[in-house]
Amino acid sequence: MELSRRTVIAGAAAGVTAAAVAGTAHATGGRKPVKTLFGKLADGTKVHSWSLENGGTRMRVLSYGGIVQSLEVPDRRGRHANVSLGFDDLADYVASSPYFGALIGRYGNRIDKGRFTLDGTDHQLSVNDGENSLHGGARGFDKRVWDVEPFTAGPDVGLRMYHTSVDGEMGYPGTLRATVTYTLTRDGDWRIDYEATTDRATVVNLTSHVYWNLAGEGSGGIEDHELTIAASRYTPTDAGLIPTGELAPVAGTPFDFRRAKPIGRDIRAAHPQLITAQGFDHNWVLDKGITDRPEHVATLRDPSSGRTLRIATNEPGLQFYSGNFLDGTLTGTGGRVYRQGDGLCLETQHFPDSPNQPSFPSTVLRPGETYRTTTVHSFGS
Repeated sequence: MELSRRTVIAGAAAGVTAAAVAGTAHATGGRKPVKTLFGKLADGTKVHSWSLENGGTRMRVLSYGGIVQSLEVPDRRGRHANVSLGFDDLADYVASSPYFGALIGRYGNRIDKGRFTLDGTDHQLSVNDGENSLHGGARGFDKRVWDVEPFTAGPDVGLRMYHTSVDGEMGYPGTLRATVTYTLTRDGDWRIDYEATTDRATVVNLTSHVYWNLAGEGSGGIEDHELTIAASRYTPTDAGLIPTGELAPVAGTPFDFRRAKPIGRDIRAAHPQLITAQGFDHNWVLDKGITDRPEHVATLRDPSSGRTLRIATNEPGLQFYSGNFLDGTLTGTGGRVYRQGDGLCLETQHFPDSPNQPSFPSTVLRPGETYRTTTVHSFGS
């Protein structure tokens, strides 16, 4: 049965409303976000950073691309470390970032040859990944300066970020007005609420592209991290990493993460899909499907530090990318070079190339509808 974007819209709205009501019941809040100048773009546009802290979690977010520049959480001994890959300066984000920590839009992941047809009209998108469009094109949401509004709500603190993507930007139809809210809860959870409206039928698939290393940024590879994904199927890809349309079972393959296992256990298996992607770079079809509220779908654990990351979402897919294309040419915030497998991404999403795959859950958004999805990252040790 085909699932529609409307299902996500209705369910996530209920979840957001419930969270807002719960937040107003508390009299005290976390520390107010602090704004500082991070740098300037070539045209003189100022880029600011916002520092947030709550429940033992510390974040630094940039107005450029909504980038999570650092995220610090404690280990089993209470020692904080930055567990997200990134850069120290704006110039590196502009010149060479592989989407470190960024907000992704209009469309997370790949669209085949940057083309799709909607309501009988063909659309050609910006092509920036071989012959395909990746993460919104050459100048997607990750390369835009967002308007940022800090807030405190009861015990929670956060940022509301706004961007208007005009009709035709990167080839997408319709003027899309996006609002993304980052919230740090009193428990130290990082919640992302995505919202968007359009004045013309379009496609949209927003996500976050944090590279995780729970042992600490710059500490080495993530092959000993243990990962669980609640998915019995995944979407195999062709040589260009575009889904073939098949929903393949994970049973008996390296893609079976239904029980926790080290990422490195099967990453070098002689499986055609691993060879094509040089590791894991695939969409898992979550068993829960589209849900009214965020449900737990993945757990990441670093045995050395004891840190854990639990992810809940109402989205139907999860892209697990094992940092295959980090090549030793980038130096991170800790002054160390990032090499292959030094970080991993767990991107909650609709499926790649959905506009060209009628059997996949729809990513179409129409005037009068509101796109809403939610993902929650919970940290432990």
